Amino acid sequence: MHLHISETKNDLVIEFADWLVAEIAKVLSTNTRCTIALSGGSTPIDLFKLLVSDAYKSKIDWSEIHIFWGDERDVPFTDDLNNAKHAFDILLNHVPVPSEQIHIMDTSLSADEAANSYENILHYYFDNTPNSFDIVMLGMGDDGHTLSLFPGTVAVTEETKWVMTFYLETQKMNRITLTASIVNKASVVCFLAAGKAKAVTLKEVLQGEYQPLLYPSQKIKPVTGELHWFIDKEAASLL
Repeated sequence: MHLHISETKNDLVIEFADWLVAEIAKVLSTNTRCTIALSGGSTPIDLFKLLVSDAYKSKIDWSEIHIFWGDERDVPFTDDLNNAKHAFDILLNHVPVPSEQIHIMDTSLSADEAANSYENILHYYFDNTPNSFDIVMLGMGDDGHTLSLFPGTVAVTEETKWVMTFYLETQKMNRITLTASIVNKASVVCFLAAGKAKAVTLKEVLQGEYQPLLYPSQKIKPVTGELHWFIDKEAASLL
């Protein structure tokens, strides 16, 4: 595991952006595409804003990027709760990624149909590759969840499906999510976590007993790939 601790959340975003630019360039030096799974949450939004700035936009060969998502709420694409909508509004509408290389979780379908359709896309991309995604971006909630792997839910223990949907009672909605099984096949997985509210949970996830049903972020353990944690000093304060 690689731990990157920044002074502030803003510094974290800049450090991760610099790392991401270099990692994409490394992937594209030996491949004709770079597959990236995006995360929802506030920190990625700050990252997306930075990536479309004049300082960063030209540093990435967007034409070779293939975009995916880690999870989605079962709400229409036009809904502000939709993770893909945020990414389009802030990032993807402003960079030249070919539309056929952007793969949203299609919430115009039923949740089951959307999950099955997404799984088929992933099998098309990754059935004949040694790893899955080149880069997976993840966040961690204050409760230790990542993706839509929430504490105590069936999604945490799913070992066969790459994509699944389930009803999250606490939010009164369906969630569609990648599972740990496909994420753990990735070449590189990166968590971004900032703020004091994450400190207690982060200590448990990184240094506590292995309890993935309680702290689902512990379920993310790349088989052959790299695991990076990009955190700020407040999140790291109890480590």
